[in-house]
Amino acid sequence: MGESPKYFTVERIALLAIMTALTTVGRLAFSLPILPNIQPMTALLILITLNIGIIDGVVVSVLSMLLTNLFLGMGPWTILQMISFAVIILLTAIMKPFYSFGSLGNRLLFSLWALIMGFVYGLIVSYLSFHLYGMSNFLVYYINGLPFDALHGVGNFGFFFILEPILVPIIRKKFNGFFK
Repeated sequence: MGESPKYFTVERIALLAIMTALTTVGRLAFSLPILPNIQPMTALLILITLNIGIIDGVVVSVLSMLLTNLFLGMGPWTILQMISFAVIILLTAIMKPFYSFGSLGNRLLFSLWALIMGFVYGLIVSYLSFHLYGMSNFLVYYINGLPFDALHGVGNFGFFFILEPILVPIIRKKFNGFFK
């Protein structure tokens, strides 16, 4: 019997390392109190999922959350953040058939998708936190976080719109063919 191709080739591991570094540095660089929740992590994970794959998006999200939370603070919320990003990655994978690189209309559509995912992320983290910490009123807790979710969403829109035409050609040129 022939040997099946390995998923984690040297090239793929190198790409995942680069994407993890980019995501980690992006989150840390934008973790300023003056701009809460405006960071490129979600937009980058959406781009990774659309252009490389679901497993790759999950790997980068888990590694990035672990690395950044070593600096920003590790706690039970780290798991909640990982779960939220996993849901966003799965939802994005469902949208992948509608994604095509190069069209301004498609770029705007997926920038809007990234905006919406900021609210989805906030909803999931709030719901899980509500149960984890035994709070009494979910609606009050969730509504209190909506301004942060809005900032997250607006940041996602901007980062996706700016980063897509820069990163996708690099990914496709340097790593063409091995992840299709």
